[in-house]
Amino acid sequence: MAVLTSSLDPASERFQKDRAAMERSLTELSVLAQRVLTVGGERAVARHRARGQLLARERVDLLIDEDAPFLELSAYAGAHEEREQPGGRMVTGIGPVAGVECMVIANEATSKGGSLSPPGVAKQLRALEIAERNRLPVVCLVQSGGADLPRQGEIFVPGGRAFRDLTRLSAAGTPTIAIVFGSSTAGGAYVPGMSEYTVFVNEQAAVYLGGPPLVKMATGEDVDDETLGGAEMHARESGLADYLAVDERDALRIGRQIVADLGWRKAGPGPSLPADPPVHPEEELLACAASESRRAVEVRDVLARVLDGSQFDEFKPLYGAQLVCGWGSVGGFPIGVLANNGILFSPESQKGAHFIQLANARSIPLLFVQNITGFMVGSAAERGGIIKDGAKLINAVSNSAVPHLTLMIGASYGAGNYGMSGRAYDPRFVFTWPSHRIAVMGGTQLAGVMSIIRRAAAERAGTPYDEETDARVRAETEAMIEAQSGAVHATGRLWDDGVIDPRHTRTVLGLALSAVHSASVEGTTRFAPFRM
Repeated sequence: MAVLTSSLDPASERFQKDRAAMERSLTELSVLAQRVLTVGGERAVARHRARGQLLARERVDLLIDEDAPFLELSAYAGAHEEREQPGGRMVTGIGPVAGVECMVIANEATSKGGSLSPPGVAKQLRALEIAERNRLPVVCLVQSGGADLPRQGEIFVPGGRAFRDLTRLSAAGTPTIAIVFGSSTAGGAYVPGMSEYTVFVNEQAAVYLGGPPLVKMATGEDVDDETLGGAEMHARESGLADYLAVDERDALRIGRQIVADLGWRKAGPGPSLPADPPVHPEEELLACAASESRRAVEVRDVLARVLDGSQFDEFKPLYGAQLVCGWGSVGGFPIGVLANNGILFSPESQKGAHFIQLANARSIPLLFVQNITGFMVGSAAERGGIIKDGAKLINAVSNSAVPHLTLMIGASYGAGNYGMSGRAYDPRFVFTWPSHRIAVMGGTQLAGVMSIIRRAAAERAGTPYDEETDARVRAETEAMIEAQSGAVHATGRLWDDGVIDPRHTRTVLGLALSAVHSASVEGTTRFAPFRM
């Protein structure tokens, strides 16, 4: 394969400006990350530790293999909500446990006893969806008060799906393990109830559908935690506990042993190509996104710092040049790449659909790199068949059977988001850079369109048009769209699986590719009829 060259000039003013803009975004993101890491606050953490308990992230660290990478997912869930602390009161991610890649779900008991908020429910469901689609054993580190009762109206119906998903995983042959560390009530109780293997920490775990206050209200019975749902009771009498651990570290040791005894093997092929580092510095990825949203960037500069050995076998380089397609690898895993170098015209759409079919014929996963303002509009584009050609690309994306990974480095507007495998098209993973923007269209364009519509309505009505009001509304609309299209707002709504430092792109994609190969990787030749 050819080695990609670089068009970046580290000494240029543009390079320095783009890098500075990305560094500012990362600084802002680090403030948000600190809020996630201090969930519950100092007093809650102190109370938790006083009971001799580990924090959620400490439990995760002891569960996964020593010095192993942990691909955290949906870290900033709920960041768009002012009344919610970001993170959804849980930690989710993928890491090796006794050499087996597992989905780990850990309740943050320092925040309202680990009770589930609406963002937490969405985060848990997304983690279970990833586990099911990629055939990843699930280990739940449980300490949860169930639903956050003041917000039960937003939680009750969707939250019940988690229990369904756990049983579906088991039915599909994917193991589920629950390690219970503390009080786990109602929905928190059903997690061990639905899991194949359970470990309870003695004199600490307490699992019941209704706690002592509810039992008193419902039946008049006075009962303490230990009698009602203590670990020893469940180990000796109810049978809910399979293993009784002496403390938290012992429970995590038992959990690791359970995973080791599974004899779990991946169903997909392993890496088959050399995982040589790129020849261009990954540090320079900080300058690979434009500091001005309207300015295009050369996407090959990104690929040159992400792909193994910076090697890329480009497909149809002279046709539909604004969609870069070709073959490469990350972490030794072969991939096909579709990356935006501008807006999508008919040739780009046809080329992309063709390439997706080829990847399916070879059963090779696809990486979509999005920096797209949409499909071309205008009379020439319409006469040229942009709708039917765009439909070809969306058809191919929709019916492709190989795993899709989507990386959003800049704009993701309009139907371009769909044609490049946005969240609605079920890619296995979606990751974004802090420079990511997602909306129907850019704020300036949307505000301008609304202004034209209002002006036309006034003309039809024969009424004078208020230019001052129009200017104010346009400014307000632009500001609103800018706020709602940013990376933090999108990741808070779980429109992606995480905002990442551009320098970590290769590592994150490599971990994600390893995870998707836990399941079989098979393409398809079945697509909907293409409109020719």
